[in-house]
Amino acid sequence: MSPWVLRGLRNGVVTTRWPGRPDPYADGWRGPATVLDPRPGGPPGQQAPAGLAGPAAPDRAGLASLCPTGAITIAADGAVRLDQGRCILCGRCVELRPDVFGWSQGAAAAALSRDGLLVPEEPGAEQEIAAVRAALRARTAALRRSVHLRHVDAGSDGAEEQEIMALLNPVYDINRLGIFFTASPRHADVLLVTGAGAHGMAEPLRRTYTGMPDPKIVIAVGTDAVSGGLIGSHLGSYATAAGVGEAVPVDVWVPGSPPSPFNILHALLAALGRLPHRAAKG
Repeated sequence: MSPWVLRGLRNGVVTTRWPGRPDPYADGWRGPATVLDPRPGGPPGQQAPAGLAGPAAPDRAGLASLCPTGAITIAADGAVRLDQGRCILCGRCVELRPDVFGWSQGAAAAALSRDGLLVPEEPGAEQEIAAVRAALRARTAALRRSVHLRHVDAGSDGAEEQEIMALLNPVYDINRLGIFFTASPRHADVLLVTGAGAHGMAEPLRRTYTGMPDPKIVIAVGTDAVSGGLIGSHLGSYATAAGVGEAVPVDVWVPGSPPSPFNILHALLAALGRLPHRAAKG
């Protein structure tokens, strides 16, 4: 008997049942950094100067400088905010200030608006997200159980492509959900875009988007596609834009460097309105 047959019998079915059933691997996946305490005091062992409420001025500057992509900012009221769309998962903020920052968990990292990747959320964000979700669901109601994806690399380093291709392996088996890849924009319902938004790919990306029939969905996959990552998020670059949002209208933003297959799958199902309630973000 072939060793592959024996291996198959020994391993049994390896395909995840997520999102229909919980998956410990999906629920335990480490996502972008998040803010644990938006109003910290000084660094451990250091007290703020007398007369100052909240973080001391040197501490504010120190927190903002922890991130190489400028994802950490200090609001006017002194609260710490983090843009998960710029997080490259380097872990520097979590390592140096575990009292302020930690890792998010689970597959639900995507957001339906760019501002939805800012943590903590602004007051009233839930109502805004609900309105965006309802509008997207109405627009994509015609997309039923057979959905086709077109992927375009707009200046990626290849990391996101590996995660996208993993969706076709026996563990994730995206075809079981009626989702398939296509080589032609004319047959595509969803456009997956990776990369930092290379200027040379802006026009091909727009042509691909224009060639897709309506209704269509655009998903920015990875921190590079969301914000430009290290080379485009805040430093600027002669070769890339700050993500792909300048070239095409993005419906779903997926942070991560790279995001996991579960993160990408969650974004697809969220865009199609096919997520069970317990699997939705928040």
